[in-house]
Amino acid sequence: MELYLIRHGQSYNNALPDQTQRVAEPPLTALGLRQAAAVAEYLATGINREFIVRNINAVEMTQLTYQKGYGITKLYCSAMYRAMQTAQPIGQALGLNPEIWLDIHEYGGIHSTIDGEEVGQPGKSRAEILAEFPNYILPDGVTDKGWWFGGHEDWPLCHARAIRTARALKERAHLKEKIGLVAHGGFIDVLLKALFNQLPSMNLFYHLYNTSITRLDFDPEGRFIEVICLNRIHHLPPELIS
Repeated sequence: MELYLIRHGQSYNNALPDQTQRVAEPPLTALGLRQAAAVAEYLATGINREFIVRNINAVEMTQLTYQKGYGITKLYCSAMYRAMQTAQPIGQALGLNPEIWLDIHEYGGIHSTIDGEEVGQPGKSRAEILAEFPNYILPDGVTDKGWWFGGHEDWPLCHARAIRTARALKERAHLKEKIGLVAHGGFIDVLLKALFNQLPSMNLFYHLYNTSITRLDFDPEGRFIEVICLNRIHHLPPELIS
């Protein structure tokens, strides 16, 4: 199984100079939309560098036919708006219908600060999501009232989600899929620790740029075998990096 972890594009909250002005469900910025379009094109038609590396000893470079695209066969995204927006052009470029995976949302869930307290918000309803993303595959947990009812999530609960997600991914390894997962910086950090069997710790943080790609490969038994790339942003020109 090839696993491609993709951080969402720059969101409204990412771009805020004053983080006290954060909103519960930020959309992508204009820059974030451009980043999402760039990563979509790269995943669909970009030169597959791993193909070159794995074949360079067998064929002379001048004779090597470049393989374009990464052949992703399954695309998941979190139910947070910025991740759904990022997955949209990726799905279009790859000819895939994104599937919402509720467990891969960002740490904390959806929440607002009201009178100094963190108050949970439900997120977008089933009707709201399907109105904007009609081809998305939604689980039953996305209801007419939203999908997030956990208040303000703490880090231990976030790590528990990451462990569940890591286990679910490893259980799928025998299918030999190429899975794209559009998620969030904080969650991908804890998911990597879960996949690597590392203890939860804030002393180590996997920092990821917006729309960066991290690829991990697993054998059919779900054993982790290779880190192919971490925080790759070849698809972004300097002015789009954030």
